[in-house]
Amino acid sequence: MRKFLFRIGLVAAGMLVMVGVFFAALYKLQVEQGDENRKSSRSYTYYTTVTAARGSIFDRNGNVLVSNRVSYNAALISFVLYSGDDINGTLLSLTELCRDNGIDYIDTLPITRERPYTYTTDELSSSWQGYYRAFLRYMDLDGDMTAENLIHRLKGKYRIPEDYTEEQARAVIGLRYELSVRNTVNSLGNYVLAKDLNATQLAALTEQNIPGLTIETTTVREYHTQYAAHLLGRVGPMEREEYAELKDQGYAMNAQIGKEGAEAAFEPYLKGTDGTRVTTVSSTGQVLEEYYLSEPSAGGNVYLTIDIGLEEAMEKALADAIESLRAGSLSSGEGTDAAGGAAVAINVNTGELLGAASYPSFDLSTYSAMFNELNADEYAPLYNRFLSAYPPGSTYKMVTTIAAIDSGVINANTTIEDKGRYEYYETYQPTCLLFSRYGLTHGTINVMQALAASCNYYFYDVGRRTGIQNIDAVAKALGLGESTGIELPESTGSRDNPEYRRAHGSDWYDGTTLAVSIGQGDNAFTPLQLACYTGALATGGTRYRATMLKRVVSAGYEDILYEMTPEVASTLEISQEAFDAYSTGMRMAVTDSVLGTATYFKDYDIAVAAKTGTAQHGSGGSDNAAFVCYAPYENPEIAVAVYVEKGAQGGYLASVAEAVFDYYFSQSQTTELLPGELDME
Repeated sequence: MRKFLFRIGLVAAGMLVMVGVFFAALYKLQVEQGDENRKSSRSYTYYTTVTAARGSIFDRNGNVLVSNRVSYNAALISFVLYSGDDINGTLLSLTELCRDNGIDYIDTLPITRERPYTYTTDELSSSWQGYYRAFLRYMDLDGDMTAENLIHRLKGKYRIPEDYTEEQARAVIGLRYELSVRNTVNSLGNYVLAKDLNATQLAALTEQNIPGLTIETTTVREYHTQYAAHLLGRVGPMEREEYAELKDQGYAMNAQIGKEGAEAAFEPYLKGTDGTRVTTVSSTGQVLEEYYLSEPSAGGNVYLTIDIGLEEAMEKALADAIESLRAGSLSSGEGTDAAGGAAVAINVNTGELLGAASYPSFDLSTYSAMFNELNADEYAPLYNRFLSAYPPGSTYKMVTTIAAIDSGVINANTTIEDKGRYEYYETYQPTCLLFSRYGLTHGTINVMQALAASCNYYFYDVGRRTGIQNIDAVAKALGLGESTGIELPESTGSRDNPEYRRAHGSDWYDGTTLAVSIGQGDNAFTPLQLACYTGALATGGTRYRATMLKRVVSAGYEDILYEMTPEVASTLEISQEAFDAYSTGMRMAVTDSVLGTATYFKDYDIAVAAKTGTAQHGSGGSDNAAFVCYAPYENPEIAVAVYVEKGAQGGYLASVAEAVFDYYFSQSQTTELLPGELDME
C-alpha cells in the first residue's frame, strides 16, 4: 500500500512540475512576448506603381539610339521601419552605410547639409516646393523661421538623440523628412532612398537586413550614341503643372516623362501604360501577399527620320569649323569670336529631317552629372541653336529675286550698274559690301550674277522697286517666319514688314525695304526654316512640313502604329523664268571663279547650288555667317543650312555641308526592314 501511495505521489509531483512549466511558458508567451507577438500580427498593404518600360528610339535605318536597361532602386517602407524600436538609430546606420559605399541617397529637404544652415528652396522643382509647404503645414511649422531654427525644431519633433553629432542629426532629419512628406502626400508612394545601384552597392545594402528596406527593379534610359542630344532629349520627373494636365491620362504624381526633344515630342507613343502591384507585409517586413492589380504594358518604339551617321558627320564638321574659326583660320582675322552654330539637313521631297546639329552640344548619358558645368558654360551647350532665330543675311536674296521677276519689275537679263553707294534716298545711303571694304564695285550685272556675287547694290534697287508687300508675300509662302511643322518647340522668327513694325511700336520707312531686301532689318529665321526654305527653292516652290518622325511600331514590333507620309505645308507659284534665274544664280555662286562666293564646291563630284550670307547682328564682334545649298542641282534631293554666330563669312561654312553631302551620297540605297525584321541587339 505504501509503495502504491509513493508511486501516486511521484506521478502527482511530475504532473505539478509539468503544469508549472506550461504556465511559465504561457506567461512568457502572453505577458513577456505579448507586445512583440501583437506587433508581428499586424500587417500593411501598399500599392506600387510599376512603371512601364519606355519604348526605344531608333534612327531611320534601325540603329538603336535610346533604349532601356534594368536598374535597382532602394526604397523604405515606413510601416516596417516605424514598427522597430529605434527608428533614428536605424536611419543613422543607413546613412552611414550609404556614405561608406558611395551611395548618393535622396534628401530633398531644402536646407544645406552642413552648417551654417541655409535654405535651398530655389533649387526645388515646383512640385517639391509644393510638397515642402504641405510638410510644414502637416508638422505645424512656420515657413518663415530661419533654417537653423527649423533644424532645431525638427530635432525635437523627431526626438533626435543629444549625443548625435550635427552631421549625423542633419542626415537623419533628411530621411525623416522624406518619410514625413510621403505621409503627407500619399500619392508619392514609398520613399525611394537611392536609385540605379550598382552590384557592390546593392550587396552592401541587402546584407544588413535593415528593417523596411526593399529593393525595387525598374528601368532607366540607356544612350547608344553621343550625338543628336538636342534631337533626342531626355526624361525627368513630372512637375506639378504637368501632373495637373496629365493625371487623367494615367500618370503617377512621381512619374518620369519626356522633357525635351523626341522624348517629349513622342511621349504618347513612348510612355506605355503603368501597372499597379499590391503588396502586403508584416511589421517585420515579411511579404505576406503580392500580386498585380494591373500589369504594365510597354510603350511603342519610335523611328526617327534622322540618319545617325549623317548626324555624326554633321556634328563633327560643325565643331571643326567653329573651333577652326576661333583658332584664327580666316586671314582677315575675323571669326575668332565665333560663339556657336547650327546645321540642318532635310529631304527636299518629303520634309524629313535627316540631321540637325547644335554646337556646342553635350552627352545625354552624363547630362545629370554634368548639368551644373553645362549650365555655366559661356557657350551655352544646352541651348538649341537650330530652332533659334537669326538674321539670314544674303541667303534671303532669292526671295527678292522671285518677287522682283514675278511682279514684273525685272526679268532675268535686267542689268543694273553697281555704283557702290546706293544714293536713291538722301538720308539713307547703304553701300555694297565690296565697296565698303575695298572701294570696288561689281560693275554692270544681271540678277543671276548679282546672286553669284551677292551684290547688295543690285538688290537695294530691285527691292525698292518691287516693294515690301510683294517681297514679304514670297518670304511667307516659302516658310520664312512661319512654323516648319517640326514636332519640337521652335521659334517662328520674324519677317520684317510694316505690320511687324507697328506691332512692335516702331515706324516703317521707305529705306527699310532696302535692308529687308538683302536679309537685314528685323528679319530673323531659324536654321531649320532656312533649310526648309532652301528645299522649297529646290523643288520650285513646294515646301513640305518638316518632320522627324518616320514611323512608330508596337512594343513587340508586330504592328505599325504610325507611318509618315509627306505633307505639303505651303506652295508658291514660281514662274519658270524666276526659277531659272535664282537656281542659275545659286549654281554660278559655285562655278563662277570671278563672281562666285561659294566656289568651295566648284570641283565637287555632285553639282551643288548654294548661297552665302553675312548678317549684321548689332552685338559687336564679327558678323554672323550663313550658308544654304541643295544637291544635286538638276534633280535635288537634299538641302543643307549652316549658321554660325559671329562666323564672319558664309562661304567658310561650306565644309560643313560638304561633310553632309559626302556621307549622304556615299551611302548605297538602304532597304528598309519591316519592324519584325529589325535586329534589336
